[in-house]
Amino acid sequence: MQNDISAPKAKIIPKTLKKHKETRIDNYFWLNDREDSEVIDYLNQENAYYESMTSHTKTLQDNLFEEMKGRIKEDDSSVPYFYNGYFYITRFETGQDYPIFARKKGSLSAEEEILFDCNEMAKGHAYFKLGGLSISPDNKFASFGVDIVGRRIYTIQIKNLETGEILADKIENVTGASVWANDNNTIFYVRQDQVTLRADKVFRHKLNTNSEDDVLVYDEVDDTFNVSISKEKSRKYIVIGSGSTLTTEYRILNSSNPEGEFTVFQPRVRGLEYSISHYEDSFYILTNKDKATNFKLMKTPEAKTGKRNWVDLIPHREDVLLEDIEIFKNYLVVEERSNGLNHIRIMPWNGEPDYYLPFGSETYNAYTTTNVDFDTDILRYSYQSLATPSSVIDFNMKTKTKEILKEQQVLGGKFDKENYTEERVWATARDGVKVPISMVYRKGIEKNGKNPLLLYAYGSYGITMDTYFSSTRLSLLDRGFVYAIAHIRGGEDLGRQWYEDGKLLKKKNTFTDFIDCSKFVIDQKYTSPEHLYAEGGSAGGLLMGVIVNEAPELYNGVIAQVPFVDVITTMLDDSIPLTTGEYDEWGNPNNKKYYDYMLSYSPYDNVKAQEYPNMYVSTGLHDSQVQYWEPAKWVAKLRDLKTNNKLLFLDTNMDAGHGGASGRFEALKDLAKEFSFLLDLEKIKS
Repeated sequence: MQNDISAPKAKIIPKTLKKHKETRIDNYFWLNDREDSEVIDYLNQENAYYESMTSHTKTLQDNLFEEMKGRIKEDDSSVPYFYNGYFYITRFETGQDYPIFARKKGSLSAEEEILFDCNEMAKGHAYFKLGGLSISPDNKFASFGVDIVGRRIYTIQIKNLETGEILADKIENVTGASVWANDNNTIFYVRQDQVTLRADKVFRHKLNTNSEDDVLVYDEVDDTFNVSISKEKSRKYIVIGSGSTLTTEYRILNSSNPEGEFTVFQPRVRGLEYSISHYEDSFYILTNKDKATNFKLMKTPEAKTGKRNWVDLIPHREDVLLEDIEIFKNYLVVEERSNGLNHIRIMPWNGEPDYYLPFGSETYNAYTTTNVDFDTDILRYSYQSLATPSSVIDFNMKTKTKEILKEQQVLGGKFDKENYTEERVWATARDGVKVPISMVYRKGIEKNGKNPLLLYAYGSYGITMDTYFSSTRLSLLDRGFVYAIAHIRGGEDLGRQWYEDGKLLKKKNTFTDFIDCSKFVIDQKYTSPEHLYAEGGSAGGLLMGVIVNEAPELYNGVIAQVPFVDVITTMLDDSIPLTTGEYDEWGNPNNKKYYDYMLSYSPYDNVKAQEYPNMYVSTGLHDSQVQYWEPAKWVAKLRDLKTNNKLLFLDTNMDAGHGGASGRFEALKDLAKEFSFLLDLEKIKS
C-alpha cells in the first residue's frame, strides 16, 4: 500500500443548522454547490488520491475488466417480441457500448428496420440514455426520450419511421415516457419540476406543433405524489397514475378520445393502494383495501370504478403476497410470493382448474417478462438462480409445454454451474425474527472462517432483493469469495409486513438485521471479521453508513455506492428531488418525533472518533437521486474523525448520475474498481 500519500483534507466551514430548538453544526455544508470551483477542485483531489493509492491495482483492474467482458456475448440480441404486426428486437454489436433498437414486419425472416442506433446517437456525449420508446398505433411514428447528463431529465422527440426524419417537435424537462392516443397524432407525457425533478404535470402534445402550445391535462399539486402515464394492455384506456409511498390514484381516458377529460378511477384515500388492469368490460384491481396487507385482487365494471363497486376475486392471504397480475384474452396470470420465494399461477378465464409453474430450488428467481400481446396463449417468463444463467422461456398455457428461447451465454469456456453450491440459510435477528440469506460459492469451500465473503443488501421501499445470476460475480467466486444476499426487513422479501417492519419508526430493524446476518455468517464460520465485506448502494448505502458506525469491527471492507447518508439535512430540504415523496418511507423530520429518530441513525450525523473499516465510496456528480455532496461530506467527516489508517476512498464520476456510467462496458470498469478493492484487501492478485 502507498500510505505515504496524504489524503485530501476538506476545509472546515462550520454552518449552524437549527430545527426543533436543537442545533447541529455541519462543517462541510459548503460542498453542496456543484457550481463552486473549490468544490470541483476538492472532488478532483479525492479522485487523484484514489487513483494514486490504487495505482498498484491497475493491472488487476484491467485483467478483471477483460475477464468480465470476455464472458459477455458482445453481438447479443434480445428475444424478439411481437406487437401490433411487428417483431421488436434490441441487439448489440461487437465492440459497441450501446443498443440498437430494430423491428421486422410480420416475420422474423423479414428485412430488419433499424429504429435507433444508440451508438451513433451517443457520439460526442460522455453519458447517453435512450428511454420511453413508444410506437404509434399505425406503426408510422416513434416517440422517444434522451438523457445526455445522467440526471434522469429527458428530452422527448418524434421520429417518422417511414422517412427516417426526426420531427421538429422537442419537449424538454420530462421523464422520457410518452403514450400515443389512437388518432396517431397525439401523445401524452409527464413534465418534471425543474428544481425538485418531481414528476408533477401531464401534457397533451399534437404532432408538428410547438411544445409551448401543449395542453396541461393534469397537475399534481400534492408534493408528496409523483405522476406517471401509461396505456392499458387492452389499448382502450390511457392512464394517469398518481402515487406516494402509501397512496395511489388513477385517472382514465378512452384512447380514441384524446381531447376528452380524464376521469378519476377511485379518489385517493390515504393508505389505500391500488393498481388497475383492463379486460373486456371490467377492470381488475390489485389493492390493499380492507386491510389486505399482502394485497388481494378485486374486480369492477368499467363504468363503475369507485371502490364501493369492487368485489373480491382473489381474497387476501396472510402468508402470500400478491405482487402482480398479467391479463391475457384467455388467462389471468398471477405473480405471488410466499416464504420469500416467487410463484407464477395460471388461472384460465373459462373456469378450468388453475395451476402453478413448477420451480425446484430455494435460490431461484422467476418472473413474467415482455407480454405485450393480449390475444395469445403464450406466457413469456424468465428464470435464473445464483448459479443458473438467466433463461427466457415461452410457456404455452393451453398445452402446458415450454420452450426455452434463450439461455444467457457465459463465454470463455470455463463456466459450469455444477461447480457452485447455492443455499438459503436463516439468521436469527436480535428480536427473534428469522432473516433469510441466499448465498453461492465454489464447491469444496470449507467453513473454517477463512473465506472472504461479500454480504449485499438493500432493505428499503419494499424492494425485494431477488436472487439473480451474474457472470461478473464469477470473478469473485472463482477467487474463493462467498457471495451472499441478506433479505433484511425494509424489503418485501417475506411479504408486505416485512416492509412495514423496516420503515419509519421501525427503520432500525433494517440495520440490526444486517448486523445480525453478519454475525451469523461469522458464527457459522463461513467467514470472519478479517474477511467479511459489506456492500450496498443508494438506500443500501445508508445501510452501509449505519453499520460502519454501529459495528465497524465486523468488517474488513465496505463498498458504499451513491450512499444516502445525510438523512436529516436532505429530508429537511424540500427543494431536493425525491424529498417530499419520501416522507412516508423515512418520516417527515419537520415532526420532532421523526427528527429525533432519524437523527439517531443518520450516518453523517453519527460519525465518531473510532476505528473504521477500509471503505470505497462512489458517487456521480450529476446524481439526481442521492446528491453527490452526501458521500463527499461523509468522507470528509470520516477522514477528520476516524482513528486508524484503514483505506478511505471517494471516487466521483464527474460525467454521470445515480446509475453510473451509461455504456454497458464502461459499467464493467466501475465493477472492476470495486472488485479490485476487495481482492487487494485479501491480497488476491490473480
